[in-house]
Amino acid sequence: MTHTWDPPPGSSRLEGILRALRDLYGHPAPPPTDPFANILRENVAYLADDARREEAFRMLREETGLDPRRILAAPRAVLARIAAQGILPDDRVERLRAVAALALEEFGGDLDAVTRRPPREAAKALRKFPSIGQPGAEKILLFAGRLPVLALESNGLRVLLRIGYGKEEKSYAATYKSTQLAAAGELPADCDVLIGAHQMLRRHGQELCRRSAPFCDRCPVARACDYRRRMATG
Repeated sequence: MTHTWDPPPGSSRLEGILRALRDLYGHPAPPPTDPFANILRENVAYLADDARREEAFRMLREETGLDPRRILAAPRAVLARIAAQGILPDDRVERLRAVAALALEEFGGDLDAVTRRPPREAAKALRKFPSIGQPGAEKILLFAGRLPVLALESNGLRVLLRIGYGKEEKSYAATYKSTQLAAAGELPADCDVLIGAHQMLRRHGQELCRRSAPFCDRCPVARACDYRRRMATG
């Protein structure tokens, strides 16, 4: 199949790039929307790849039903066995218990209600949870269909930087914001579109546009890539 990043008439450059990535990877499956489940997924296994993280999350769901009371009541050995899909399982046990306790004590176990707050207030509440910074809070709200913003994780952020959106700043937060703002005007404020963009950019960063030794020769958007041009001219 021939892939092209050239945007259709009336579409933006970024829309053309995302179309080429969809041609390569296919349409992604819809992500989970439940905010509590997504917070648990971020905390269940440290430095685990997607497959091991999903296995840990599956084990947690089977053992606890993702109920915060059952997580707090679960034996530490059970939670440690689940968290052992990543490294530092004892730390992950404490984080899972902290997530469950905070969900109950501050939010009555109802994080759906949190996502219905005004976006700034909702993101501030979500950032109280372990491992959830501003990008993570925005992703949770986006996946819940509450905030139409291009939430990015590190792989997707790297892809956008390389193809010419935003710039490297002194802090990750500033780099994230500059890149997000640079790309924002090229996509509609539609949660489904932005979720798809998040997933496509993340996958491309994992599979081809890797941090080291990227597969530029296999990339369908190499012709649109500032990074590739810099590498070619040495």
